Amino acid sequence: MPSKTRSVSRFLFLVFCIVSLSGLPGPVSAGDRPVPFRVIGFFTGRNDLAHISFVHEANLWFFKMGKKYHFTYDSTGDWNNLNPVFLSRYQVVLFLDSRPDSPAQRAAFEAYMKAGGGWMGFHFSAFALTPSEFPQNWDWYHEQFLGSGSYLSNTWRPTSAVLRIEGRHHPATQHLPATFRSAPNEWYRWANDLRKNPDIQILISIDSSSFPLGTGPKPSEIWHSGYFPVVWTNVHYHMIYFNMGHNDMDYDHKTNKQLSSTFSSKTEDQLFIQSLLWLGKVSGRKP
Repeated sequence: MPSKTRSVSRFLFLVFCIVSLSGLPGPVSAGDRPVPFRVIGFFTGRNDLAHISFVHEANLWFFKMGKKYHFTYDSTGDWNNLNPVFLSRYQVVLFLDSRPDSPAQRAAFEAYMKAGGGWMGFHFSAFALTPSEFPQNWDWYHEQFLGSGSYLSNTWRPTSAVLRIEGRHHPATQHLPATFRSAPNEWYRWANDLRKNPDIQILISIDSSSFPLGTGPKPSEIWHSGYFPVVWTNVHYHMIYFNMGHNDMDYDHKTNKQLSSTFSSKTEDQLFIQSLLWLGKVSGRKP
């Protein structure tokens, strides 16, 4: 073999090794390229300033990502739009900070999901606590769809955590490192053990290296051990839930200034966009 040919061959082999070891996705085939789809984000935008802060930056971030990844992103604070006619325009629904309350809205969402629609939920969208302004009064959503049941407790204040990938072969988590550091967040604990639910596939949990997690001041707001799933999917639906979505705010000095961003972790951002592209691709099919 001529020396120039051998040099080219060695170069190509080296490039192949680097790409393989890096864990980066290979070339995108025609069948895997993003197909344009439409996304609608629902939000309430009241009460907790940390949730409102997340809603504002999420709407901007998803709109920007839509330009890059060929999907259309709209948002609405009118939950009455959660009806069959309006939902028929969209392939993916986002719940950014809450959930629907009226029977008609809930029925429309359940029908949409059972027909193969896509859904991403963040942080407070899974919250349910009786008694509270958001009681656990929707069994299909909290017990069957999410599987988590009621909220039990949380860490405080919002802090970054080391997260561990559990569902390595799911489209949402492919090409992500085995562990990565999240953006700061308030982490939730749930009434139900999701490991015991055969319908739930846990994709990401808090790695033990994160403990102690939280700074208090209450001892109960600092976790020292335990198992805490933070991202999961229900195998009977095109859905994914993220416990992320609570920014750190300057409550202590009463400035209410935003101190962190949910979209400050590149790996976490990749998780979000891979999840959304997966949902856009499979929406409309039966799971």
